[in-house]
Amino acid sequence: MNRAEELKENLAEVEERIARACAAAGRARDEVMLLAVTKTWPASDVEILYGLGLRNFAENRDQEAGVKVGQLRHLEEARWHMVGRLQRNKAKSVVEWADQVDSVDSVRLAEALAKAAHAKGKKLDVLLQVSIDGDTSRGGVAVADVAELAGVITRSGDLILRGAMTVAPRTMNPSQAFQALVSVVSGLRDHHPTAIGVSAGMSGDLEDAISHGSTCVRVGTALLGGRRLTSP
Repeated sequence: MNRAEELKENLAEVEERIARACAAAGRARDEVMLLAVTKTWPASDVEILYGLGLRNFAENRDQEAGVKVGQLRHLEEARWHMVGRLQRNKAKSVVEWADQVDSVDSVRLAEALAKAAHAKGKKLDVLLQVSIDGDTSRGGVAVADVAELAGVITRSGDLILRGAMTVAPRTMNPSQAFQALVSVVSGLRDHHPTAIGVSAGMSGDLEDAISHGSTCVRVGTALLGGRRLTSP
């Protein structure tokens, strides 16, 4: 089986899982976005997935993503997400290629991204990355600090708050984590009407996340296979 056939089969299986999960939850299929996590995989894989209808792709390393996106400028409808932990000194570089940063977890990072977006003359969509269990050493803002960070983002004028994301902690039942994130987003919507997105669920737990209201599932392994150890 060649790579194109492999990815087509994988995508069909992932789409079937999402459709079944949406049906079981009484939700429409178009309520959930499939975000293809293409980190460590070559540009040629993105081209195949784009040809199969996908438009949203995620990377987690600025240097790799910058090169890859540069190779794929001809995919005019492709939309790129930064999902990895991001240092402030990478803000200017990330703004060059990312349409959305899904891992904003501090005031200082938000301010750096706003400054970079302003300098480029663009509005940058962002998600808050929330640490549901409070262990911010692994990335994410503590739930207690969400309101403050959301306010900084909204007041910047250069960032558009689109919701929040989380990675279910290994020490917590995924259902609890997903429900907690939905509660966080529900609270955000009262003061930030654009913050409607709930990014939760990956290859192993996307059904659970969809059942709790996720609007975006981040799928890498189930779509592309086991992660490559080095970049192509």
